[in-house]
Amino acid sequence: MESKSTESELIDRIYECGFVPELWPEVLKQTSKISDSAGATLFITNPDVTAWTASKNSRPVAERFVADGWYWRGQLMSRIHESRHQGFLRDVDLCSEAELDEEPIYRDNWRKLGLWWGAATAFELPSGEAISIVLSRTAAQGPASAEAIQRLDTLRPHFARTALMAARLHLARAEAASQTLAALGLAALVLDEGGKVLAANTLIEGLDNLLYWRAGDRVTLMDRRADDMLGEALARVALHDNGGVRSFPVRDPLTDLLMVGHLVPIRFSARDIFARSAAVFILMPVAAPDSPPVELVMSLFDLTPAEARVARGLAAGKTVDDLAGANGVSPNTVRVQVRGVLEKTGCRRQTEVVALLAGISLVRPDPGES
Repeated sequence: MESKSTESELIDRIYECGFVPELWPEVLKQTSKISDSAGATLFITNPDVTAWTASKNSRPVAERFVADGWYWRGQLMSRIHESRHQGFLRDVDLCSEAELDEEPIYRDNWRKLGLWWGAATAFELPSGEAISIVLSRTAAQGPASAEAIQRLDTLRPHFARTALMAARLHLARAEAASQTLAALGLAALVLDEGGKVLAANTLIEGLDNLLYWRAGDRVTLMDRRADDMLGEALARVALHDNGGVRSFPVRDPLTDLLMVGHLVPIRFSARDIFARSAAVFILMPVAAPDSPPVELVMSLFDLTPAEARVARGLAAGKTVDDLAGANGVSPNTVRVQVRGVLEKTGCRRQTEVVALLAGISLVRPDPGES
């Protein structure tokens, strides 16, 4: 049994996790140790498992558990969430042993891995998500004792406060990010991985012709082609895929006004499971044609050096023949490169490439700035 001083130190570490998320695995390890369990995992669900972290020894099991979609199979986890019990519950408090033998999580997953019993708690976050902490036990350990549950129950309020604090902290950061962009003159939304709006600034509220959104709802662009490209870009952000189009033209269907949409990924610590912000979506007006640097064009659209030079030349008003002569290639080669530029930027015509790159030039740093 752990001493009172050890429990006090653990509580301090739980609160520290709200600011240093890398500590979660060690805190979960100590939580499993203090309750004589084999391991512990923290899940965030809404309704699928949207994030998780675990004690080191439980990570391989938890990773497979999430990847194969075991969380909501059977009745056990649903009963824990629906009970709204202000403490930890043992599996044997919720199901008979016969029911546990038929519970998919146990029958087809845990028991094949040597895990036989468990205890868990769940609570809601203001974001609409739910947190659960699940502890596993081996056959030799047997069901958790009343004393172990009592020790876990003393920790539960601290887990709940830390989760609430972390969720609010990251929402506050999202709001601060959107207002910072407004100060720079950029209309922006902060989005989660599903495209739902977490924060917005006042500049984007006047663009009703271009997009529809409400706090907590997915942003929808009125330009259907642009909306498809935004959805594809968000899917890549969720997969941490750096490929594909991240900047694209957005057309106002009423006025035919063209703007440039930029989706900028937000990268947090891989273990920072409360960081729901995935990307910032920025809308910028198109200015007079100007030629952004080749390096910037390459990085935004994943163009080859040759494609980037062609794109920059088009933005400067050059023709295919001009570019062929300047680069020492045939006009047909330039046309192939133009098709690559159109495909990667999501444009249909060369004039749209010119307008798109003109919009990018607005965010170029002044050469005189340090």
